Amino acid sequence: MSHKEVISADGLALAVYSHGDPDAPTVVAVHGYPDDHTVFDGVVDALGGSHHVVTYDVRGAGASGTPSDQAGYDLERLAEDLRAVVDAMSPERPVHLLAHDWGAIQTWHAVTGDLLTGRVASFTSMSGPCLDHVGLFFARRNGATRREIVRQGLDSWYTVLFRVPVLPELLWRAGLAGALVSATDGVPRPRLRDAVNGLELYRRNLPARLGRPQPRRTDVPVQVLAPRGDRYVTPALQTRIAAYAPDLRVRRLPGGHWMVRTRPDVVARCVAEHVAHVEGGPEAPSLARARSAARPGAGRWDGALVVVTGAGSGIGRATAAAFARRGARVVAADLDGDAAKRTAELIGTSRAFPVTVDVADEKAVSELAAGVAAEHGVPDVVVNNAGIGMAGSFADTTLEDWQRIVDVNLWGVIHGCRAFSARMAAHGEGGHIVNVASAAAYLPSRTLAAYATTKSAVLTLSECLRAELADDGVGVTALCPGFVHTDITRTTRFVGLDPDAETRRQNATTALYARRNYTPERVAEHVVAAVERNAPLAPVTAEAHAGLLASRLSPALLRAIARRDIGPK
Repeated sequence: MSHKEVISADGLALAVYSHGDPDAPTVVAVHGYPDDHTVFDGVVDALGGSHHVVTYDVRGAGASGTPSDQAGYDLERLAEDLRAVVDAMSPERPVHLLAHDWGAIQTWHAVTGDLLTGRVASFTSMSGPCLDHVGLFFARRNGATRREIVRQGLDSWYTVLFRVPVLPELLWRAGLAGALVSATDGVPRPRLRDAVNGLELYRRNLPARLGRPQPRRTDVPVQVLAPRGDRYVTPALQTRIAAYAPDLRVRRLPGGHWMVRTRPDVVARCVAEHVAHVEGGPEAPSLARARSAARPGAGRWDGALVVVTGAGSGIGRATAAAFARRGARVVAADLDGDAAKRTAELIGTSRAFPVTVDVADEKAVSELAAGVAAEHGVPDVVVNNAGIGMAGSFADTTLEDWQRIVDVNLWGVIHGCRAFSARMAAHGEGGHIVNVASAAAYLPSRTLAAYATTKSAVLTLSECLRAELADDGVGVTALCPGFVHTDITRTTRFVGLDPDAETRRQNATTALYARRNYTPERVAEHVVAAVERNAPLAPVTAEAHAGLLASRLSPALLRAIARRDIGPK
């Protein structure tokens, strides 16, 4: 790392730090309030080997000089500082900007004006919108809903406090404000000088900019990283900007306001993908997804990637089709490759990609996950749906029968979770896993010992995995259907019966499910809804709901019912 001073237009000395190869693409990082340049240390570590990363202390913070009056914190002055740093550190080549919080606010002001024309190749903004866009948001001139405005208004309470004379300084000097920030956001306490000086940012700029907002526009390629758990700046405020930044990508990420500290690896990857594409490289799948998400009117699933196992028929095929109808790309995986291809053809081969895989084979599932990541990117949703049926007494169930159903129904789900969950967590953009269990998971039966055991295990696995992945923004749902009319009844193994008797039982069960006539398409709609609301458990069909209620209120009744041999003969 090298350090130098850059003198601002009004004579302040700015402390500037340079990391990496000056011949590599230059990323200039602008910190917010109440931070200094060290907020980007983790990002610098991740990017420094392949990029020229420049950080600096903004005026009034860190080792930089302090303005003599409030006017020195005006956005125009801050934008001029950014121009001075850009010219000093990359005089011949446009730079890529990364900015957080007030750093993003001042950078938005700079890129939507004339000061940096021709000097910026791309801009990645985090948790700091253009103040003019904020004014337009609250005036409902950019499509904001009343609910979004109320939510942001409540989250902006601190902006009112910081403009009050004397009181916020006292709170910082007493250590109360620093303790609150550190406790609620898990970040180090800011330096007192930085916190007190930076209050002038609010006092100087908010009244002037919010009262007379202008639709400031930029043609610079913009990427917005919007943490879904930001306590101060809602994703809606950051992302309703397509009219002002037409070359826009939006990523809604799991994390809080200081994600730049807590997940610098994710921030660095997002920046690197954006920089590489702007510099002429291919568009990474997740960046393409971010472009789809930024389009006006885009739905939640536009451009998303969904992997479904057992997609050759039944619930799997219907689920793949349901996500595809909503704009997602789908990897349709099945043991029967021809069935997977038929699913893709039904959906449309531009949106669905068939794959042959045996979920009982750990190596095959690992190769599936690696292949999907390499060709299509890390999935947003994985539906571990592949399964088989088995009925009959425990005494008649052979070890081979047990081995087969455990391999598919339980190990298949385990393999899918292992292969995809680690990638989804490391990717840092959230996601969801749906594990298809059954109402049999909580409804004991004298004739479903093997099947119910595997499905109960899937339910418990899902609940444990949900807890483990929560901090990574990856949800897990256990789907528990009841009687659904699919082909599983035609292939269910009825143990202890000769072939003819087994065929009669399969036909009778199929007829019973057909009369129930709960279709896979209805289940698929429940799958999508469960993912959208991040449900931990999703019973499907009336009997599944009733059984779940009974399992909680009267398990003795269910045990009594389980002793009866109920079902088609």
